Amino acid sequence: MSELDLIKNDIHAYLLLQEKKEMLRFLTAGSVDDGKSTLIGRLLWDSHGVFSDQMETVRKESEKRGFTGGAIDYSLLVDGLLSEREQGITIDVAYRYFSTPKRKFIIADTPGHEQYTRNMATGASTADLAIILIDARLGVLAQTKRHSFIASLLGIKHLVVAVNKMDLVGYSQEVYEKIQKDYVAFAAKLGVSDIHFMPISALKGDNLTERSKEMPWYDGPPLLSYLETVHIASDRNLIDLRFPVQYVNRPNLDFRGYCGTLASGIVRKGDELVVLPSGRKSRVKSIVTYEGEVDEAFPPQSPTITLEDEVDISRGDMLVRPDNLPHISRTLEAMVVWMIDQPLAKGRTYWIKHTSLVTTCEITDIRYKLDVNTLRSGETDELKLNEIGRVALTASRPLFFDAYQRNKGTGAFVLVDRLTNATVAAGMILDRGPSELVNTAGERDGGASVRLRKSQIPAEERGKRLAQTPFTLWLTGLPKSGKSEVAYGLEKRLWDEGYTANVIDGENMRLSVSKDLGFSVEDRAENTRRAAEVAKMLNGLGLITIAGFISSYAAQRERARSIIGPERFIEVYLSAPIDACEARDDEGLYARGKSGELPYFTGVTAPYEAPENPDLVLPTHEIGVDAAVEKLYAYLRQRGLIR
Repeated sequence: MSELDLIKNDIHAYLLLQEKKEMLRFLTAGSVDDGKSTLIGRLLWDSHGVFSDQMETVRKESEKRGFTGGAIDYSLLVDGLLSEREQGITIDVAYRYFSTPKRKFIIADTPGHEQYTRNMATGASTADLAIILIDARLGVLAQTKRHSFIASLLGIKHLVVAVNKMDLVGYSQEVYEKIQKDYVAFAAKLGVSDIHFMPISALKGDNLTERSKEMPWYDGPPLLSYLETVHIASDRNLIDLRFPVQYVNRPNLDFRGYCGTLASGIVRKGDELVVLPSGRKSRVKSIVTYEGEVDEAFPPQSPTITLEDEVDISRGDMLVRPDNLPHISRTLEAMVVWMIDQPLAKGRTYWIKHTSLVTTCEITDIRYKLDVNTLRSGETDELKLNEIGRVALTASRPLFFDAYQRNKGTGAFVLVDRLTNATVAAGMILDRGPSELVNTAGERDGGASVRLRKSQIPAEERGKRLAQTPFTLWLTGLPKSGKSEVAYGLEKRLWDEGYTANVIDGENMRLSVSKDLGFSVEDRAENTRRAAEVAKMLNGLGLITIAGFISSYAAQRERARSIIGPERFIEVYLSAPIDACEARDDEGLYARGKSGELPYFTGVTAPYEAPENPDLVLPTHEIGVDAAVEKLYAYLRQRGLIR
């Protein structure tokens, strides 16, 4: 029975169906007049998300304005402010809602003007995905880069780069591919792991709800199909249990429950927890929800947790696992978006709202202001309206936090003016651990000057002493495609021929350098980044490096290429299909992935983007390990990298 039939015949069944649908929040961003409002209006119109009286009003308004030659002006469905309609621009963030049989959607139409950066940041703060629109006639602009950076800064893991107005360039494949190439070169700096490109015409409806007949060269899905199927379940942090206590529920002498919203992680009956900041330990006695007791709870649920012991807990405390603690500190480093006319200055005191805790804090330093158009940092004494910068602050009591890129729930905060109660800034806490990249301009951390130091021995000289050319072979493919076997086989082959090579294996990384990471999209991207940094260091020592990593997304591999250096990076795709990989899976990993025991398992519950133009393809489902090693060895000789 269709949804329309359910609405007519059984409204309760329809409402129950809507409750069970997964929700996708996404925003549209781009330069002025790139067609954001038109795109959203067209999606609403084509998905039947517009009431009949709205349709009639839009028809009349379109004829009255005459901007579209009598055709429907779909932007009128979104631009709600009178000043927006008069100027033909978006000023405020407009939210729209619609659903399809597969998903529910909340759309945020964000402004394109630089002066409304704070509005764009507001819309991006809760989004799972961002659609970055690019005018096919203009290509990648400064505003495109600014919005992409803000989206990445706010932790959006999925970007759709929609090249709009393809009808105005004759649906040219050449124009589209040039824009795609320009954007990929810029996006390597962002660290976004999932970027999908598509050519569209919002006004004509090309590649929105159906594949366009005008662009047969595009073999990807239309926009709506992609939005219905993009995998977001793994975006939530289910590893780090963080339960900020909002309220202590004590209705009678026999019940003491701690209420709050799970910021991340999964809590189960019987789990051992520790209370921050006191350090007292206890176990979960029960988990109570509106529907009754449950065995486990996960984000974004708001359960009441009871403990086996009487523990003094109050609002602002946090329940976590003893072996998985957040950072506990009064000082932190953060990127902030300044949101009021009065500038931010050092020494000012504000309220900081972080999870369920409200306390005072002082801005102790402004590290730098960021030019979001060029991604360059510069010294400054203040941050003005809509500006973004890095600050150091000290709170009057300890905060329990994680880096924002790892955990939005405990990595975000807002600053509030103590006199006016106005929200003055939104902040994203930075990771101050060893994985943080160093600002090459010389960045102070904790008062000490930190600069990138360079060896006096060039990598080329080290290579000459070893009589070899250092480079990195990056082996990518599905699980069980043979990456480790081929990597270690080639290492032995090179050793036998007198070369010094080293393997960086994905599983070994998980047991050492990346043992603190899980398998979310964010953690996978960080694991790949660390592997690339290790490969770069090994190449700097004159060694040949063979890296075997799934590296599911093209953006991850592009980032690895940029870290290692394009001249040293060789991408090798082990093209065994999923059925062949599953057939040789003697550990039962694919079966465990299908059963849900292994979440985010690539090829099953997490996607894999095959390389489009790898340097070499090894069909490991057709050839054995020895043959693959010989093919690789012959390729290296052909390239002149070995004798």
